[in-house]
Amino acid sequence: MTSVFNFTFVPWFRSVAPYIHKFRNQTFVVGIAGEAIAAGKLQHLAQDLAMIQSMGVKIVLVHGFRPQVNEQLLAKGHEPRYSNGIRITDEVALDCAQEAAGQLRYEIEAAFSQGLPNTPMADSTVRVISGNFITARPIGIVNGVDFQHSGLVRKVDTAAIMKTLDMGAMVLLSPFGFSPTGEAFNLAMEEVATSVATALQADKLIFLTEVPGILMDPNQPASEDNAIDTELPLAAAERLLKELPAANQPTDVAFYLQHCVKACKSGVERSHIIPFAVDGAILLEVYVHDGIGTMVIDEKLEELREATEDDVGGILQLIDPFERDGTLVKRSRTEIERDAGNYTIIEHDGVIFACAALYPYPEARTAEMAALTVSPDVQGQGDGERVLKRVEQRAKAAGLDSIFVLTTRTMHWFIKRGFVQMDPDWLPEARKRKYNWDRKSQVLVKKLG
Repeated sequence: MTSVFNFTFVPWFRSVAPYIHKFRNQTFVVGIAGEAIAAGKLQHLAQDLAMIQSMGVKIVLVHGFRPQVNEQLLAKGHEPRYSNGIRITDEVALDCAQEAAGQLRYEIEAAFSQGLPNTPMADSTVRVISGNFITARPIGIVNGVDFQHSGLVRKVDTAAIMKTLDMGAMVLLSPFGFSPTGEAFNLAMEEVATSVATALQADKLIFLTEVPGILMDPNQPASEDNAIDTELPLAAAERLLKELPAANQPTDVAFYLQHCVKACKSGVERSHIIPFAVDGAILLEVYVHDGIGTMVIDEKLEELREATEDDVGGILQLIDPFERDGTLVKRSRTEIERDAGNYTIIEHDGVIFACAALYPYPEARTAEMAALTVSPDVQGQGDGERVLKRVEQRAKAAGLDSIFVLTTRTMHWFIKRGFVQMDPDWLPEARKRKYNWDRKSQVLVKKLG
């Protein structure tokens, strides 16, 4: 094992540790599109989910089977039929769906049963339990279209699912539900995953999909200037949905987004859209700071917001201990009152727990983030990262290319979050004139976009 490997592995593992602690005993509902299995991704997905479960996460896995059902229908000379993106399930389609579900359940259980030496699942034991956890009802006739055996989720047996999870098993759900009379209904994977996540009040709903996520401007092609929006606040996601056309195909922007929004509005704190085409996508999304896809997050405005003059007293009270011990540069009440609109805060029940200010330098297309502070009472819970993300969003909205910080004690925290150390000569001229050479603050810069 080389020293180079040691040098890279140790910092990486330390950076992952907070997420391991954070997600232990949390519940994730993971929806895997049938296309992922058809593309041969099942083995690696099973290995990644097994690793996540081994770190204490409770997992409910919902698989799709759209391409598998279509393949069987075509083999029988039967054309797949949809209306508004929903399958019309006649008797032949229902038989094909049942056959596909049985075959996929067999393949998934087999994938989680592997334990070969020198593989990620060596010595692992993953118990996969499935059952009739979903009660369904028919969609019926909508706008003159009879959906026949296609259904909607009526009820989720949350008590049974939680009992199974508490036993240490992974719950596997096929997109099927049964009525009280025993009739089977074909359901959409996305609807099952959303309904289960909502019923369980899961900590995360994750869709492994054909799409890489939501672009910052969905109406334009992907480019360096139009990358994946890694964090989409719920309010912004709702606004975007209203602007987008109705989704009929899984590749439509609104297709998975509508389910993420529904879940977050119903109490699921975070919903994710990530690409199955990227190897290890779920690990990159869960255990790396910036993730790889799009996360829709339920941030209530009264908790994470821009400050007003009424918040000045709370900001002063928060930053005062850090100014006294020299971590922060002293700021007067007059200065904070003048710049109140530059501050982003996290406030709960009238108490400010975190803050940061953004000072733009438009001529240099950059901005300084100053006074990033988190109360000792809540440190380690991710509030600093939430404020950083919001500040980055404000800088992007202002058309800036980067943000920078000056720090003497927290350099490593910023470096782990994408900042790079620069010489003070990098600073915009206006800021360079105010640089305190006696304090010798480190200049750290993060590119945006």
